[in-house]
Amino acid sequence: MTLPSMPLSPAAAPEGLRFAFYGRVSTEDNQDPAASRAWQLRRASGLVDPKGGTIVAEFFDVDKSRSIPWARRPQASALIEALKNPARDFDAVVVGEPHRAFYGNQYSLTFPLFEHFRVPLWVPEVGGAIDPANEAHDMIMGVFGGLSKGERNRIKIRVRSAMAAITATEGRYLGGRPPYGYELVDAGPHPNPAKAADGKRLRRLVPHPAYSLVVKWIFAQFIGGRGFFDIAEELTREGVPSPSAADPARNKHRIQVAWSKSAVRVIITNPRYTGRQVWNKQRKDEVLLDVNDVALGHTTKLRWNDRDQWVWSEQQAHEPLVSVADFERAQSTLASRGHGPTTHKPHRTRRPYAFRGCLHCGYCERRMQGNWINDQAYYRCRFPAEYALANKTVHPKLVYLREAVIIEDIDAWLVTAFSPARIETTIEAVTAQASRTGNPAATGLRKQVAACEQRLNQYRAALNAGADAVQVAAWINETEQERARLKGALDAIPADQAITNDGLAELLHQTGELAHAVVHAHPDDKADLYRKLGLKMTYYPQKKLVEARVSLTSTYADGLCPRSE
Repeated sequence: MTLPSMPLSPAAAPEGLRFAFYGRVSTEDNQDPAASRAWQLRRASGLVDPKGGTIVAEFFDVDKSRSIPWARRPQASALIEALKNPARDFDAVVVGEPHRAFYGNQYSLTFPLFEHFRVPLWVPEVGGAIDPANEAHDMIMGVFGGLSKGERNRIKIRVRSAMAAITATEGRYLGGRPPYGYELVDAGPHPNPAKAADGKRLRRLVPHPAYSLVVKWIFAQFIGGRGFFDIAEELTREGVPSPSAADPARNKHRIQVAWSKSAVRVIITNPRYTGRQVWNKQRKDEVLLDVNDVALGHTTKLRWNDRDQWVWSEQQAHEPLVSVADFERAQSTLASRGHGPTTHKPHRTRRPYAFRGCLHCGYCERRMQGNWINDQAYYRCRFPAEYALANKTVHPKLVYLREAVIIEDIDAWLVTAFSPARIETTIEAVTAQASRTGNPAATGLRKQVAACEQRLNQYRAALNAGADAVQVAAWINETEQERARLKGALDAIPADQAITNDGLAELLHQTGELAHAVVHAHPDDKADLYRKLGLKMTYYPQKKLVEARVSLTSTYADGLCPRSE
């Protein structure tokens, strides 16, 4: 669609105007970022150079979908921050291609910032700067946002329709990680002549000489009545490599130890073991990142489709490992489990666990689970020996702790720790800790940001190793959104945020009142009060010791609670 350029006022292009260029490219459709930047920059220069302008700064987002709002694009958000700086080194902003910059209603949400900071926005489609008072300019930019959204939707429809047709009629392998039990072999040149000329080849699935037998064994055992956990334990005990360990190059982002119940379940429910190619088992839904702030845009969520929406190949595409009849028997067995009549009597009341979610195992650092024995509350950590061996962890099969053994000592410690006589000592400890570690909230956020960056590096390594690009891209997008949210929360914390001694005394006084309330609370209410206190405990069976810690927003208290057998 070509729209006429709108005339500008003579004052719109003063001599020597300095410009910041903004562009964006998404590599989802195999675009070349360097080439895309070059032609967008060339188009922007062709607009400003004849009018005496000069591009002095560049903001170019790579591998960012147009559907992502400006606030969540790294370079676009950096440009917005630069607008706020009165000492910025540019006078105006030029966009080489509005289709790449704005999507849907992004223009109407972004342009008010340019207008507020009095920074002109130039686009080739209007022949210069956008006039805020010109309704035609506003209409043109709105139309381009709609066209950009429509173009993206049309591409999605074409790609999905083509993949469905290729799956149904040809049974072609469409990429991604091969299922456990199969490996990839060459299947000849690509049917597209241009891609074939570039050396691209088709691939197909063939049974792995060893792991295909494991898949057949798993189906036979499950149909015979064994459960996921039982099968997983035996496979780990016999030293059979798990799916992650069998293909470590494609699974660098996974823990490649032992078999899990979920790995067995994935095998049992995968219809590709019948020899048919299956596509569209999952879909990508775009959901609002924050329902209270629509301007933040959407995030992509992978969700399972109903079985009647799956696309099956009309003919067998590769050698089957199980028959269709056995596969259907496995699905029927899976669907029937857990839905039969029960002989368990319902509990009259919910069994209370005072330390629900607060108590951790000192061996593996996992939360201990509540367990009711002989009308008493216990906490246990169950860790099969096979998993301990695979994870190189020394861990008893079962770790038990009776609630009654420690609850009185914990309550007494809480009351003592926040007693008025210890207020000054606690303030000194908190102040010393704050001087060593800085703002605890900021420290926690920095650790979470670092964890996100570590996950991103792992995902990119998995992508380079040949992992499923669609799946990894979804993980990367989710992690980048989480990192952006954490960075926003971190930036919102004032650098000089501090709490006075009077404020600490007031906070500790309130905490002491809560600690006293715990002692006299009903057992059903203790768990909520412990949670409000931020109580976290770690049980070390080998030392017969429970380490207790209270973590509040601005302070904490540490201590050890001894226990005896």
